[in-house]
Amino acid sequence: MATTEPDYDRVKHPIDIIEKMAVVNSWVYERTAEDELTINVSGSWSDYHLSLNWRDDLEALHLASAFDLRVPKEKLTEMYRLVANINEQLWLGHFDLWAQDGILLYRQSLMLNGAQATGKQCEALLFAALDSCERYYQAFQYVVWAGKTAREALSTAMFETDGRA
Repeated sequence: MATTEPDYDRVKHPIDIIEKMAVVNSWVYERTAEDELTINVSGSWSDYHLSLNWRDDLEALHLASAFDLRVPKEKLTEMYRLVANINEQLWLGHFDLWAQDGILLYRQSLMLNGAQATGKQCEALLFAALDSCERYYQAFQYVVWAGKTAREALSTAMFETDGRA
């Protein structure tokens, strides 16, 4: 049986491309406007709420992923340390902490500058975001729920094992 890759490149609008990806991956999504799309993706550690917006004036596709995690005021300082340490390691995107609401976000943009978005670019944007969220979610939990320091949380979350148990 032959398998075929979804042909995202026939679609012109970047939000249309992402919407097709949501359909192919059976993700729950809502097209809130021509230039806006929200997607819910179940990860290993959390459900991620992706918001994608196309800005015509900037020729950029912006992605923000919110976590099901609220940071209490007494944990803000340590969480800022953790976010700064994580952001130093990231090549793509960054984490933001909105202190007033205690909301943690991952954000990234795809600048097109007159070029047409491709399926591969949009796929890379989405999966880089999901990978970063999955990779660091436990570190955020360690600070918020376990009271760990940023250093402890990051070293625990970055611990990788070889082989299988």
